[in-house]
Amino acid sequence: MRITLGVTGGVAAYKSAELVRRLQTEGHTVQVVMTRAAREFITPLTFAALSGQKVITELFSEADSGDANLESAIEHIAVAQRTDLLLVAPATADTLAKFARGLANDFLSTLYLASTAPVVVAPAMNVNMWQHPATQENLAALRKRGVRIVEPGEGYLACGMTGPGRLAAQEEILKAVHEALQGQQDFAGETVLVTAGPTCEDLDPVRFITNRSSGKMGYSAAEIAARRGAKVVLISGPTALETPEGVERVDVRTAEEMLRAVQARFSVASVAIFAAAVADYRPAEPAAAKIKRGKEPLTIRLEPNPDILATVAKDKGDRLVVGFAAETDHVAENARKKLAQKNADLIVANDVTAEGAGFDVDTNIVTLFSRDGRDLPLPKLTKAEVAQRILDEVLRLRGVLRSKPASHRAGD
Repeated sequence: MRITLGVTGGVAAYKSAELVRRLQTEGHTVQVVMTRAAREFITPLTFAALSGQKVITELFSEADSGDANLESAIEHIAVAQRTDLLLVAPATADTLAKFARGLANDFLSTLYLASTAPVVVAPAMNVNMWQHPATQENLAALRKRGVRIVEPGEGYLACGMTGPGRLAAQEEILKAVHEALQGQQDFAGETVLVTAGPTCEDLDPVRFITNRSSGKMGYSAAEIAARRGAKVVLISGPTALETPEGVERVDVRTAEEMLRAVQARFSVASVAIFAAAVADYRPAEPAAAKIKRGKEPLTIRLEPNPDILATVAKDKGDRLVVGFAAETDHVAENARKKLAQKNADLIVANDVTAEGAGFDVDTNIVTLFSRDGRDLPLPKLTKAEVAQRILDEVLRLRGVLRSKPASHRAGD
């Protein structure tokens, strides 16, 4: 998800740096917004380095040009439209008051009013400020509007007093974030089948043919689909990645094993995402014993592996099928050809030679080629963000295809 983290002016602001890291580890993209007071406790540079994103500190740009001022004047709207959740940690009494009363005199308070995303607030302040009737009234108003309040902890405070007011533990904040994000359950009732990782084709008992796939793209798709409410079955080639929470994982090794696992589960799926990098060929006659070094050249005869996507998609029925095309040239041409030849609904294509778009990296640069003729190029995004966009496109496609007459769908 894309999370906007608001950091306000309190001693606990430094704890937000680690919060950025935790959110990123879970696959989220974090956009940090800082108030002026927050910059008295921690610098924007810290958050920029951690998040890899521009840190927003002002409602209006200091640039003199009209274009720059126009861009900054509407930036809060753009951020509000693309954020999946607004998290404010720490939130001062001043910020709570602004949110509760609808004041909008800085970027964060303006963003709060402009956003329709879920809001999680983790207050931190002096114990007397926390217990003041005005603060409690503001909290009550925010709760009534659906804002999740992560209650501060009790203990020794920076001011020297003891009592409630400490920023809640990160685990409590992350739990509230997870609960808020689970409100986006647009895949509830769906069963999503995902393939991921490489396959390994044995030459002998100690050697095999494989590729550079890490499985990160497929695992991100499985994790995001589960977060959006789907029952997810992940069929994975060999990888060191951990199984995403709430996902059923089936481990396989070869292309034939992956095909059998897919065929055994395809009938219960409503969406299938084929992100695995399946070996196109396998040794025709794997050696029963280790092949010894010799002085003569060694020739190994290869035979084609089954085409998993084409095999199962030919009888897909009403299922939506997503394929991947990792290309090194003629990306668009090859992707459109694959879309038609393999009876897919969506092809996710990328040039694996481009920096930040190949194997075993955390980002990707892809274009989504859809069955209804739409080509959607995406900028460099994390693989979790790419997974979000793929699932968004699946929902869009389903609406388009369902709106067509049955005879038209059958003829596609």
